[in-house]
Amino acid sequence: MSKVYILGGAQTDFERNWKKEGKGMVAILKEVMADGLAHAGLSFDDVKALNGDNRVACFVGNFIAEKYVDQGHLGAFLTEVDPAFYGVPSARYEAACASSSVAIDAAATKIHADEYDVDIVVGWELMKTVDSKLGGDFLGRAAYYEKEGKGIELPFPKLFGRLADETLKKYPELDEKRYMDALAKISVINYSNAKRNPLAQTRKWFMSYDQASTRGTDTNPLVGGKLGVSDCSQVTDGAAVVVLCSEKFIAERGYQDKPVIKGYGHRTAPMLFDKKMADNEGSEYILPWTRQAVLDAYKRAGLMVDDIDVFETHDCFTSSEYAAISAFGLTAPGYEYEAVESGLIDFDGDKPINPSGGLIGCGHPVGASGARMFLDLYKQVTGTAGGYQVESVKNGMMLNIGGSATTNYVFIVGKE
Repeated sequence: MSKVYILGGAQTDFERNWKKEGKGMVAILKEVMADGLAHAGLSFDDVKALNGDNRVACFVGNFIAEKYVDQGHLGAFLTEVDPAFYGVPSARYEAACASSSVAIDAAATKIHADEYDVDIVVGWELMKTVDSKLGGDFLGRAAYYEKEGKGIELPFPKLFGRLADETLKKYPELDEKRYMDALAKISVINYSNAKRNPLAQTRKWFMSYDQASTRGTDTNPLVGGKLGVSDCSQVTDGAAVVVLCSEKFIAERGYQDKPVIKGYGHRTAPMLFDKKMADNEGSEYILPWTRQAVLDAYKRAGLMVDDIDVFETHDCFTSSEYAAISAFGLTAPGYEYEAVESGLIDFDGDKPINPSGGLIGCGHPVGASGARMFLDLYKQVTGTAGGYQVESVKNGMMLNIGGSATTNYVFIVGKE
């Protein structure tokens, strides 16, 4: 198969509230698309020319714009961005919080198959159009809504609170205080990393260990089981673009040192949380299909965990990042706290996780998170991450999940 190269991309400032600015879907798409193409060394004229030869396509990742902004048929809306997109094949891809990862997968597949030479992926979500209670109900559609979301206030904090409970149940040797302490430290790491990122939603926020570890207070109320507000990712408006291309296009343009997609994994777990927990009984892992997606990516890339220099993971809640630590292979399952306590996953650790700030620190515009993580791997591998650049990155890995770890996407990006 042909290699898939990454030309670049862009992310909006996740601190912004587009509704307060009087701007909507078309505005955010125009801004991020113009910035993403420019960073990749392309113009709207290039898109028009490539389309004339049927060499370009667009892939849109979005979860639930039908609820947040009353709009579907999202792939076609790129024609509102610029006339250059008239006639360009484009479509919307949806997999809950992994929506833009499935868009990246589809785009890469078209290049592997020599269908197109340049594929543009944009993930986006506008979430600040409604209050948090209604937004939480919308997000419940990422679970089995009739059974796990409907009529339940803030269903996802409750589901990932259950993941915390099930983790303690699965690993009886794991001390509860030690586990909850590790979750608090994960929160502090992500908030601290976000301060380095000029596009992070919480770059001006403060989170101390005392606050994160003291749940059930006025400043850190409980939201789902044992989890407090400090354990949660953010409600975020945002978009991210990544531009992929073929070996043929690289040769035509004379590009040097562009990173490639080295491997990927995609696995789907049972939809219902209870069925996930029943399914893991024969596995060491609390989320065995998440682990399998990671193993698939390692196998396709011909790499091991020792070859990965930086990780971006789906910390929609601290309990999901905790489970990801062993899924990546950084510790044995049940001993994830060792990576937290030892400093292994700190920004200056040997295996930093979420130098961007992750979903907790950088923000979580649902349909954009996969593309944003992928873009951050590109930045780390190319040494262009600025204040949150990790030293000497050759390979980076990301884990993007949809629902309660139902859809699991893993990508490895690295230098050739």
